Amino acid sequence: MIKSITYNSIINNSKAQSRQTQLSIRASKQAGFTLIELVIVVVILGFLAATAIPKFIDLTEQAKQANIEGMAGGFATGVSLARSQWEAEARPKDTASINMVNYDGTVVYLTSEDSSTSPIINPGYIVGTNSASGINGKSMAIADCISVWNSLLQQPPLLAGSVADINADGSFRYLANVSGSGATTLCHYHLKETLLRDSDGDYITPSDLTTIGNSFSYQPANSSVIIYINDKQ
Repeated sequence: MIKSITYNSIINNSKAQSRQTQLSIRASKQAGFTLIELVIVVVILGFLAATAIPKFIDLTEQAKQANIEGMAGGFATGVSLARSQWEAEARPKDTASINMVNYDGTVVYLTSEDSSTSPIINPGYIVGTNSASGINGKSMAIADCISVWNSLLQQPPLLAGSVADINADGSFRYLANVSGSGATTLCHYHLKETLLRDSDGDYITPSDLTTIGNSFSYQPANSSVIIYINDKQ
């Protein structure tokens, strides 16, 4: 009987010591970070923020530049394809002798040759879907530049004719403008995100069409497409 009590006592003491050890291990595991460890983590996070944020901003600007370059490239290709089709079809004209071609299901009107202008107007370059508009003794409006955009590009980004439209509808991605007249006519296409904003966050009409924002221009007289990349002010 005495031996049995001694054995049970040893077992109970062993179990108690085991529980104390487990509690001690759990307590050490739940202790968390030390102050030094927290300081090191904060320093590392600060370093990452200092290096990663500028790179992220730079990547964003690169993406905007790539966007306008890609759109300009696709646009220029469309201009060339429309003229090539016009040439392949033996330079068709409408009943009023205006150069035209049915490009991908849309009748578009093209320039006519004129060597008396500066620069010289070369034939076969798209000026829109309105036969009453153009650069040969006519004029082009913003609506014509929009029709050129929509006729040449497959499922193009939405193009607005004014910043008022952009501020009223966030689905617009680009802004159209027109400058010059006759042979010097230029269509301008700005990427919305690169335009300046006022204190209320509304987009502002660019005061200069080539030095503000990322854009490209199209000159129907010679099919010239020029890209403009400007740092946001």
